[in-house]
Amino acid sequence: MNRKTKIIVFASIAVLILGMAFFPRIKQLLTPGEQDNAPVRINTGGGGSRALMVNATVLKPQTLNNMFRITGVLLPDEEVDLTFESAGKITDIYFEEGSYVQKGALLAKVNDAPLQAELKKLEAQLPLAEDRLYRQQTLLEKDAISQETYQSVATQLETLKADIDLVKARIRQTELRAPFDGMIGLRQVSEGAYASPSVVVANLTKISPLKIEFSLTQNFVNMIQPGTEIFFTVENDLTVYNATVYAVESRLDVQTLNLFARARYPNTDRRMKPGQSASVRINLDQIDNAVVIPSISSIKEMGRDIAYLYDNGNAREVEIITGMRTSSSVEVISGLNIGDTLLTTGVMQLRNGMPVQIGQMVENRAD
Repeated sequence: MNRKTKIIVFASIAVLILGMAFFPRIKQLLTPGEQDNAPVRINTGGGGSRALMVNATVLKPQTLNNMFRITGVLLPDEEVDLTFESAGKITDIYFEEGSYVQKGALLAKVNDAPLQAELKKLEAQLPLAEDRLYRQQTLLEKDAISQETYQSVATQLETLKADIDLVKARIRQTELRAPFDGMIGLRQVSEGAYASPSVVVANLTKISPLKIEFSLTQNFVNMIQPGTEIFFTVENDLTVYNATVYAVESRLDVQTLNLFARARYPNTDRRMKPGQSASVRINLDQIDNAVVIPSISSIKEMGRDIAYLYDNGNAREVEIITGMRTSSSVEVISGLNIGDTLLTTGVMQLRNGMPVQIGQMVENRAD
């Protein structure tokens, strides 16, 4: 490379470096209008500051529900493991797994052939015993026999009837019947198996209605009583269901100091199942015409609760006194009024008198 070519290359590199160094300043001089529209939170070096872009809401009177939330569990109204009262070989199973059965329905049976034979034998003796008593009564009326003889025959007839009733009762013990309406679970035995009172045939659950069991801390024990309405939701279901408290435990649990209570939900469509967890909400009281702000709009500073209002392009700090809190809202007892424009975002960056620009007006709703 000759000397002239080297000079040209070095000169080109120098121009390129100078252009890169002065390009931001040249751009600023050529496009001053664009810099005026630059967003928010930019401080100039000379002590002035640009407006912070924030969202705001106009405070309106709202209804605030004083409530608390707890977790409960759905329980069956009734539940039992089905077993036979007597032992024997299972001869018949009449139910289908997972089906709905009515109270008194015959579900299964064990062998009762010996009992049926004994019953038939006793019932065959019954007409003869009744006829003997009739003849003895006729003779007694004619003073042909003593009262003692007649009474002996009458006792024999009553004993025979008692024996018949006893055998019938034993036959009923060989039948497994549903004690209440409900859903029957999976079968645990088969026909031909030997059953005893310790062998579970299936589980029967009454799921209409359902019970919702939950516990209360000692702070709320006097706020719940039979007749109190509760609201609950279950997982993967946005529907809010309501139930009514029907029973409250008589004393607090000695270990947790919680009070257990139960509510009843009709569950007529049998859609919900026992064992599901439930998010329970209980409304204690209602406050009308309340000043309510989002929780994120209030911050603590030097032991005070403060919020910021929009005041002619600037943020104005106000000290507030808060009342009841919910999961996302807080009641303001003092410091704010209906109609005030409250700044709802950027509150951690705000300072009293700081320029702000409202980017979006949002609606404030109490949860």
